[in-house]
Amino acid sequence: MTKINLDRYRGLRRVVDDTWINIHPIQRGGVLPPESREALISFGDGYSTCDLCIEGRVDLVKTPPILDFAGDVAKFLNMDEVRFTPGARGAKQAVFKSIAESGDTIVIDSLAHYTTYIAAEVNGLKIVEVPHGGYPEFRIKTEDYVAKIEEVRRKTGELPAAVLLTHVDYRYGNLADAADVGKIAGEYGVPYVLNAAYSAGVMPVDGKKLGVDFLICSGHKSWGASGPVGILATTYEFSGKTFRTSAIKGPWSGRAFLKKDVYLFGCPPVFGAPVATLMASFPHVVERVKHWDEEVEKIRWLVNELERIKDFHQLGERPRQHTLVTFETPSFHKVAKKHSRKGFFLYEELKKKKIAGVHAGMTKMIKLNSYGLTKEQLQKVADAFQDIARAYEVEVE
Repeated sequence: MTKINLDRYRGLRRVVDDTWINIHPIQRGGVLPPESREALISFGDGYSTCDLCIEGRVDLVKTPPILDFAGDVAKFLNMDEVRFTPGARGAKQAVFKSIAESGDTIVIDSLAHYTTYIAAEVNGLKIVEVPHGGYPEFRIKTEDYVAKIEEVRRKTGELPAAVLLTHVDYRYGNLADAADVGKIAGEYGVPYVLNAAYSAGVMPVDGKKLGVDFLICSGHKSWGASGPVGILATTYEFSGKTFRTSAIKGPWSGRAFLKKDVYLFGCPPVFGAPVATLMASFPHVVERVKHWDEEVEKIRWLVNELERIKDFHQLGERPRQHTLVTFETPSFHKVAKKHSRKGFFLYEELKKKKIAGVHAGMTKMIKLNSYGLTKEQLQKVADAFQDIARAYEVEVE
């Protein structure tokens, strides 16, 4: 066997720890509280939540109380039934497979996550996009869903198989009017899928109030859980179809798997640490969504502070309705062009100040998330960016 350098894997650990401020746009809502870190260690061994699995499906396990947890999550989201999935992407794939047939068309927003497109592609679906309004706010006009639904009907002779809205998009952090799309979908009788990967778990989300048929969540992005883990919540109207169980039988062996969910591939691979940390964080999540207004106030303050730096411009809707935010930063990009480390200079300067999360090499546009940071931490972030600007002779008001 060819020799392998195993030393590179020994002593493996992450550089970022509790002494750092992490402003990573994907990670803020998934930061584990202390009790979840304990669960991560305790349930870190493989399929550890399956020690007392009697029914053959993870959401039916009673010890630890995953069965009760599934019911409580459904109540929390005001939906009827819940399954845990390998991320939001797995939930989207299962929904499309269960309610649409190859060749069908779905309507999606043009800021949808790439996995929405791939979930459609793998299921043989066609997509029609609702356009956004362009620079600088990139808003989705929900009334445009009407035009696109009618476009599909005109071209195919049928209504779309589903409409999907990204509640908060990952590029600009815009908060779309989910209730308005729910009303439109309801009037047409088209199944409505809401991708709440960046909203449910950090802010209040009531599925039935929003008129949602399928509510998709991300545990590692917004529920303080280790990934990958997602949540698929639906109503009784669709649960029988989307969560239908296996009917196949081995013609020779007679083997059958009658409790396994077909569209979730029997039992989704979230058996250990992902679902354990999701449970451990749940009391924390239920409490923190009550303070969403405070989080919005803090990001608006940070935007104001960073825009004191010359040519720092917040993109996306104003005023901010969500803590994920994108800035165009041409003044820092000019510095990068002359710097020996090019676009990595900003990442490295922030690293010196023990601030992590801005994508290495990016200076033309940067993206960050303030969720859960204290006012003192946010002040340090603002000071760090302003100090870096001054150090490279970029004007700060």
